[in-house]
Amino acid sequence: MELLLLGLLAALVWKLYQWKRSPHDAPLRSVTLCLFCAALSYPVAMPGGASGVDTVAGHGTAKLIQNVLLLLTVYFLMCFYLYSAADEEAGRRRARREAVLVGVVAVAITVAALSVPHEVFAGSFSTADMTIPQIAFFYGGAGLYLMYALGMAFRWTRRYARMSRRPHSTGLWMTAVGLGAMAVACAIRAVIVAVRSADVDVPHLLMAAVAFLLVASILLFAAGVTYSGARARISSLRLWLQHRRDHRRLSPLWELLAEAYPDNVLRPASSAALDRWRARGVHRRYHRRIVECRDGLVDISPYLLDEGDDSTVLNIDSAELAARLRRASARIEKGVPAPRRAVPLAMALGSDRESDVKQLIAVSDELRAAA
Repeated sequence: MELLLLGLLAALVWKLYQWKRSPHDAPLRSVTLCLFCAALSYPVAMPGGASGVDTVAGHGTAKLIQNVLLLLTVYFLMCFYLYSAADEEAGRRRARREAVLVGVVAVAITVAALSVPHEVFAGSFSTADMTIPQIAFFYGGAGLYLMYALGMAFRWTRRYARMSRRPHSTGLWMTAVGLGAMAVACAIRAVIVAVRSADVDVPHLLMAAVAFLLVASILLFAAGVTYSGARARISSLRLWLQHRRDHRRLSPLWELLAEAYPDNVLRPASSAALDRWRARGVHRRYHRRIVECRDGLVDISPYLLDEGDDSTVLNIDSAELAARLRRASARIEKGVPAPRRAVPLAMALGSDRESDVKQLIAVSDELRAAA
C-alpha cells in the first residue's frame, strides 16, 4: 500500500508541476485531478486514516468517501480523453453527461450506505454481508461504474497508443494495460458480489488475487502516465551531468587562455541578481566556456606557429597543441608581441560542434596531464 501511494504521489507531483506551467490545459487538468482523487483515496483506505474518519463522522464514512473518490478518479480520467478529442465542443458535452452519470451513481451508493446500520456497513469488501441488498448494491454499483469508465479509458488509450511513436507509445501501452487490468479486476469483483449476494462463499485466495491485481494495475497505470516525462527528465539529467563534467575537464585550457586574454571571459548581461543566477547554470557555463576557449585559441594562434611556418591553417595533434600553448602563454607573459596574424585551427575530429568540444577537451586533458 505504501509503495502504491508513493507511486501515485510521484505521478501527482509531476502533473501538478505541468499544470502550474499550463493552467488552461483542460486535458492536463483532468489527469491531474484524476491522480489527486486517487492519491487522496488511499490515506482514507488505510487503517489509521479510516479509523480517524470513522471516529469523527461515524463508522463506514471512510469507506464511502473512498469509493466516491474512486468514482471521481475514473470520471476525471474519462474527461482527459474527452477534452483531448478532435471535436472539443462534443467532448465537453459528453463530459457533462458523464458528470451527471457519476453524480447519480455517487448519490445512489451514498443512499445505500446510509440506509443500513453503521455496524453492518463497517466491514471490508471481503467481510461484508452481501446478502443485504444495500451492501451488495453499494459494492456492485460502484464496481460496475468503475468497470465501465476504466473500460472506456482502456479503449481510448489503446487507440492513441497505436497512433503514437516511441517513447510516447510505450507510456501509453503501459497505461492501457494498467487500465485494462483494473477494468478486469472490477468486473471480477462485480461477479464476486453477485455470487456472494446469493449466499455462496468465494475463496479468500481469489479475493486476495483480485486485490493484488488492482494494486499492480494501478502502479502500472501511474508508471505509464509519468513514463514520457520521467524519461525526458532522465535524458535532461544525463545531459546536465555531461555538461558539468566537460565544463570541469575544460578548466586547464580555459584557465590558460583566460589568463592570457581576460577580455574574452564573458560576463552576465547585467548586474541584476536574476541574470547572475542564470549565468551560474551548468548549461550556460558550459556553452560560455566553449565560446571563450575558441575565442582564446584564435587570439593565441599567432604564437602557436613555429619560426618560418607560413601555414594558413594550424593542423597539429592535441599533445603538440598543448605543448605549443604552454610555450605561447610564457611568451605572452613576457610581453612578446604577436608575430603574425591569427590563423584558424583545423578540426581534426570533424567539423560539427560535438567534434569541436571533443578536440578542446583533448587539448585540455593534455594540459592537465603535463601539469
